[in-house]
Amino acid sequence: MDTHELLFLNAYGREKWGEPGARKCWQVLQKGQTGPCAFCTNPLLVDEQGVPIGVHRWEFRNTLTGRWYQCRDQATRWPDGHLVRIEIATDISDIKDLQDQLTQAQRQAEQLANEDALTGLANRRALFALGNAALEQARRQRHPVALISLDADHFKQINDRFGHAGGDAVLRALAGVLKQHTRAADVAARLGGEEFAILLPATGLDEARELAERLRAKIEALRLSHGKETIQVTCSFGVTASQNGEASLDLLLNTADIATYRAKSTGRNRIEDQGWVQIGS
Repeated sequence: MDTHELLFLNAYGREKWGEPGARKCWQVLQKGQTGPCAFCTNPLLVDEQGVPIGVHRWEFRNTLTGRWYQCRDQATRWPDGHLVRIEIATDISDIKDLQDQLTQAQRQAEQLANEDALTGLANRRALFALGNAALEQARRQRHPVALISLDADHFKQINDRFGHAGGDAVLRALAGVLKQHTRAADVAARLGGEEFAILLPATGLDEARELAERLRAKIEALRLSHGKETIQVTCSFGVTASQNGEASLDLLLNTADIATYRAKSTGRNRIEDQGWVQIGS
């Protein structure tokens, strides 16, 4: 343990790292080291008087082979009386790979649970999770929060004429417009079918209406090629806002839905403003 001379390797060790050849352990087992490794466990194996204190277990990725090992280190006396470290290292690379795959799969599952698979927008679950957090922050900071709802006009006719592939292309195109024209702090979500919503933190009613008009114009200008035909689509919009984040997300959605329905019933491809949500009025 004082000289770091490598005394013995079993057959597995010799296959992976070669013969010890009276070299230092960091010269054989690792790469890029000019002296004892910074992660050497020797100091952890003895007490202040240099007396062995038992087994130390740890995991690390070998710098030479790139393999993961679970190590069992212990200080003991060599037959000549010198204090040495015995390390039993078990290759756990396959286990680590499996753990990484499971972690990745879990992250993908979490993403899918919060993301609309067709459009890549947030889904209803994510809108409520992120939206409630945004409203709580707005209440603390006394900031307004706006909400825009939009619904594709005559979407059933699009599906009937162009099939579900055409309808899906329209939904993806609408999502693309929303992504392009909203901020990172905004939450654009597909609520289901052809219904979408955008939550706008720190945004007043006038700003929300201006954004809705930009989105309406961009969507109206869309031209989607589908075989030899071109698909056009428009949306009807409803806009509302909460002065200080005091309204619930359910209330904002319901209020914006009322405005969207009015936009549809009065001609479609238009915006209706439901005004500020009034609590207790």
